[in-house]
Amino acid sequence: MKALYSVRGNSQKLDGGAMFGNAPKALWARWVSVDELNRIDLGCRALLVRDGDRHILFEAGIGAFFEPRLRERYGVVEAEHVLLESLQALNVEPEDIDVIVLSHLHFDHVGGILKAWQEGQPLSLAFPNASYVVGEQAWQRAERPHPRDKASFIPGLTELLSATGRVERISGEYSQTLGEDYRFHHSDGHTPGMLLAEIAMPEGPVVFCADLIPGTAWLHVPITMGYDRFPELLINEKQALLETMLRRQGRLFYTHDSKIALSGVGRDESGKFVPVKPVPELNAVTA
Repeated sequence: MKALYSVRGNSQKLDGGAMFGNAPKALWARWVSVDELNRIDLGCRALLVRDGDRHILFEAGIGAFFEPRLRERYGVVEAEHVLLESLQALNVEPEDIDVIVLSHLHFDHVGGILKAWQEGQPLSLAFPNASYVVGEQAWQRAERPHPRDKASFIPGLTELLSATGRVERISGEYSQTLGEDYRFHHSDGHTPGMLLAEIAMPEGPVVFCADLIPGTAWLHVPITMGYDRFPELLINEKQALLETMLRRQGRLFYTHDSKIALSGVGRDESGKFVPVKPVPELNAVTA
């Protein structure tokens, strides 16, 4: 039996306009609070699955690898490595993590696999025994980024991961490392080759939405981020996933929502998708 836990990582404050793309502030300000710098609160939440004797971590958030100047630039709130502290609160040490699944390689989703910044020290991995699962296309994108998204990647990260000898780069629906209880939806709208992990559970699948649906506010189908590479494609992908999850009674796990970790999917009286039975945090959810 699997047990699911939401794991808090370092949080961010980012520009609301960037996070809601071409939607006007008069619209998105109904859904989130904004500070004096026009920034909104964002979580960087990971999902821990205890599956038998394995510990599987889906993403790692932004972490604490940035030097102070860049930490301020990118709105990272805490200097300490919050993800590691949150895992320790669950009696999970870094060496206990067996597999880390990376939806894509943007720094706010993978920075947490690195140790916290120390002056004069090179980047190093925080999870000594972990194997890594990442999409082949996402890996290639990180190695050869477009000028528009080059700043979203961590220089040298793919070399660090390759040196472990424990990276599985996948192109299909399944991973040999994870097995058949885990399958992947592929998404290209935010960045080419993003993986959305689907976890088989007794009462219906749980999908780690990554940046296709960063939080409940982005359930609104036309809403995209300024960071999305192909917004119209993303909208089509989002529509398809939401209809599938509605039909299959699935649930969505949100990495960036500051308040909600998981919800089902429903429709309101106007036909718009809405969160159903939202859950702030997961603690040993097994169904």
